[in-house]
This record gives sequence, structure tokens and C-alpha cells, in this order.
Amino acid sequence: MSRTVYVNGAYVPEEEAKVSVFDRGFLFADAIYEVTAVVDGKICEWDGHIARLERSLGEIGMGMPMSEAELLEVHRELVKRNGLEEGAIYLQVTRGATDRDFIMPKGLEQTVVLFTQAKKLTGEKSGLRVISVPDIRWGRRDIKTVQLLAASMVKTEAKKQGKDDAWMVEDGFVTEGSSNNTYIVTKEGKIITRNLSNSILPGITRKSVLRLADELDMEIEERPFTVEEAKEAVEAFMTAATSFVTPVIEIDGVELGDGTPGPVSKRLCEVYIEESRKASC
Repeated sequence: MSRTVYVNGAYVPEEEAKVSVFDRGFLFADAIYEVTAVVDGKICEWDGHIARLERSLGEIGMGMPMSEAELLEVHRELVKRNGLEEGAIYLQVTRGATDRDFIMPKGLEQTVVLFTQAKKLTGEKSGLRVISVPDIRWGRRDIKTVQLLAASMVKTEAKKQGKDDAWMVEDGFVTEGSSNNTYIVTKEGKIITRNLSNSILPGITRKSVLRLADELDMEIEERPFTVEEAKEAVEAFMTAATSFVTPVIEIDGVELGDGTPGPVSKRLCEVYIEESRKASC
């Protein structure tokens, strides 16, 4: 069944959704994106995603393509038109279309595209097996651009090795997963996750999960950790907008704990989903 897609002010069947071959998002990855989860037909973490979208656009010299209220209405309309109960909405904003030139032009009409993806987000998670790989990305990972070739390459490599995902490593320390923030839990029960900087994306789910962990009186330390530290952890997990809190049960062939999702990640996942349902719009 064809989805309804939003392209530059129009709701069209996906087969008719088109953008220019001269679009700078296509030619230069000169674009920002966001992905929001939908649960029970409602949008999760809206405030966080819209704030990060505006920040990312500003960091590369672009403004918002429309007001927050207008963008929220487009999201809701796509949920309605596609009968989306659970899944995600992808939003991409590019600088626009013009003849190819490395200099970023001013005054272009931005390209705005949104589409839905139906998939199961809630439910019990069995845990992921990950490999460690060099982080080959650019230096401004805090900006949510569509430059995802490196992430795609490392995740594909993990699949080739029969694993689920990859943790990227720079200067001996884990930065992120291919599309998620990373955490380990020590034998003492402390949650360790890398502190915010240009090296990682400021995850919306990350922020909420750390707040919930604090409310649950879980000890948190924000600092870089090594792969060796991760292998010695009793459990590990990752967070992202459409995977929520996902346990990691193996790193580079080393099983963590008893090889099953640990109590910290399971509890945080339960609480996060519960709170997201309450706060969705």
C-alpha cells in the first residue's frame, strides 16, 4: 500500500514524491534530518526533536523552513493519512536546489520532505551483539546532518560479520554506535556514558533516559570509556529515537554478564516507554 509523503507543501503518493537533481542535499549532503517515534498514534519527544532541528539548521547557516506549529501539524497529518500507530516519521530539510557550487548560497527555497515508516518499537528486546570499529566520521557529529555514509558502512560491516551493530572508537574511546548513544554499567551499578561534545550527537532519548536514571537513584558518570572497559562491564545498552533503550549483550565476541539483557537497561526501557506514552502529543 502506497504511503502519503509530504514534499514542499504537498501531500502526495510516494510514487509521485520528487525533488530536484540539483538539490544540495543530494549533491553535498547539505541537509539536516530528524526522526521522531510514534507510539499509539502519537508523537514522542516532540519538544526535544524540534529544538535539536532548529539548532542543527543554525549550525550550518539555515533557518527553520516553517513554524514549530506548522511542522507539528504536518507530522500529525502524516500519522493520520497513513494510519500510523507505531513507527517513525523522518523529516529532512535541505538548503534547496541550485546549480552545483561548493559555496553555500543564500536565499534558496528550502526543500522539506517527511515520510512515515511503520515498525514495531515497543516490546521485549533480546539484546544486540556489536563490533568495535574506527570512527571515520567528520568532526561535527553534534550536528544531525544527512552525512551518514560512514555510519552505513560500519553497520553493514557488522552485518557482514553476523553481528547487529558497530561501536565507533576514536583515540581509544568509544564515541557512539552507528545511529545511537552508548552506555556501560559497571559491577558497582554505575552507568557510564560519553559526555556531550562535538564528538557525539546530543541524543533526545539520551537526555530523557539520563533524567529517568537519576530519578531512579541510579549513579551516572558522563565520561569517555574504552572498549576494554565495555568488555568488563556487567551490561551495556544503547539509546535512540526509534529503538528507545536497547541492551547490548556482546562486544567483539565477549559476552557481557550472562549474555542476556541486564536489569538496568530493562528497567530504563520500561520506564522510558511508559513516560513517552504519557508525554506524547
